[in-house]
Amino acid sequence: MLTESHSRTDHSRRNRGTKNGFARVLSSGAAHRAVTALLLLVPALAGCHRGGYTVVAGGQDTLQLTGSSFQDGRIPKQFTCDGADLSPQLAWTAPPPATKTLALIVVDPDAPMGGFTHWVLYNLPVAEHSLAEGLPTQAQLRDGSRQGRNDFGKMGYGGSCPPQNSEHRYIFTLYALDTTLDLPPGATRDQVEKALKGHVLAHGQLIARYAR
Repeated sequence: MLTESHSRTDHSRRNRGTKNGFARVLSSGAAHRAVTALLLLVPALAGCHRGGYTVVAGGQDTLQLTGSSFQDGRIPKQFTCDGADLSPQLAWTAPPPATKTLALIVVDPDAPMGGFTHWVLYNLPVAEHSLAEGLPTQAQLRDGSRQGRNDFGKMGYGGSCPPQNSEHRYIFTLYALDTTLDLPPGATRDQVEKALKGHVLAHGQLIARYAR
């Protein structure tokens, strides 16, 4: 005969089973959220290279990039949107012997929306070891170099232009490549970086700052 006591025991057992089931579901949900958070974190950590700009993989950090236009690591006004907006002078050490062309990318990692592109220059002849101040803002240069479109929507160099009352870093990255990039003039930074993959022999960086 089923008594009230038996009924309470059976109900208690069912409750314990139900609670254990909920616990397993909650535990499974927590584990899923933890795994998801970890997966989201990995790309973020991968992008935290070189203080805000991820260098395209390949080659060694052996190129030494310098800029005589800069003063103690700071960008003078004539190379910014507050001045003549001229491209700065740059020079670099000899690339590896197998180098065919060079590419230069300039990014502001501190921009409000992140990674603002200021300059894209590619297919620079390997015989070149410097850039003069004030390159023309045109897609095709006389030496065969090609300039891409910056994030101002313009061709060539776009000077530093951080928000008022702020200081930003500008990362100049030079790549030595084992090929000539099959890209038309006016390519974007994304297009150039995709084309660089598998062809980087060496790279080097220069970081300068500008405050408003």
